[in-house]
Amino acid sequence: MKIFKKIASILLRIGVSIALLIFLFRMVDKKSLFEIIKHSDKPLLLIAFFTLFFSYALCLFRWDMLLKAAQIRLSFKRVIISSAGGMFFSLFLPSTIGGDLVRSIDLAVHTKRTHEVVATVLLDRLSGYIGMVIVALLAVLFGWGFIRDNPTALFSVAIITAILAAVLLILFNRFLYSKINKLLQTPSAGKIREFIKDLHQEMHIFRHHKHIVVSNLFLSLVIQIISPLTFYIIALAIGIKINMVFFFIFIPIIGAISLLPISLGGLGLRDATTIFFFAKAGVGKDMAFAMSLVSFFFILILGVIGGIIYALTVRHRRLQHHKPHHVHPLS
Repeated sequence: MKIFKKIASILLRIGVSIALLIFLFRMVDKKSLFEIIKHSDKPLLLIAFFTLFFSYALCLFRWDMLLKAAQIRLSFKRVIISSAGGMFFSLFLPSTIGGDLVRSIDLAVHTKRTHEVVATVLLDRLSGYIGMVIVALLAVLFGWGFIRDNPTALFSVAIITAILAAVLLILFNRFLYSKINKLLQTPSAGKIREFIKDLHQEMHIFRHHKHIVVSNLFLSLVIQIISPLTFYIIALAIGIKINMVFFFIFIPIIGAISLLPISLGGLGLRDATTIFFFAKAGVGKDMAFAMSLVSFFFILILGVIGGIIYALTVRHRRLQHHKPHHVHPLS
């Protein structure tokens, strides 16, 4: 029954993505859309692609930093392979959450230290979300003159900030954590409760590695600055000329919405929200959709490269799986 539910869930997300894309393609002028992409500035698009690639490389270093802090000593090659698998499967599973699940399972099986690996993945995702919210708040602060008459953008920034505050309180406030834990006292929640308890303890271990946490947050800020910058370069390439501050406000919001597990890898949902928000800055539907499609194409290329790396190392991973893993216990 569970397998059928999972298949139904995936099919539903595929359906949502297809429905959104059909709606969007009917809403825009398809001939104009493809003309915009065709006549875009190719050198600028190449710069945008390598800028995005650089942000992926920084994400890799960020996770490797957390793994080392948790005393999970792996070769950098092994971390690259796991991350590559996450990049590929995030294209087909619900947004980046699906990619996080894949890399968690991959290294958990490899190291036999599920709780520690999952804790690093969650903290990696959380630090990225923190960086995203900080960038959005700074953009609102420095671009107040451009955004003060845009209630939709201000409300969206308030929502993603409130979500972050709630998550941080639940994870790091013992009183709230104990309340949540009490809600999971039913017999059927036994394994879930124990898993959350162990995970909570593992997350708290990072309190003793403040320099790692600070470095991680700094990297997250850099990564979250690169993401709007990539979109801005794509926009310039296809002829969109608006103030850069809009990208630093809208892209974090679009990224947060795309995390919702209701579409396939955020496809369709990301495009719809891009059109919606950039319309507030005076960008036409055709232009905004073209910008979003080019961005997704870059993500698709990197995801396919990740899939090739993951597929070509299947034998290597199997051999490593049967070897004893010399990973140091947590101190």
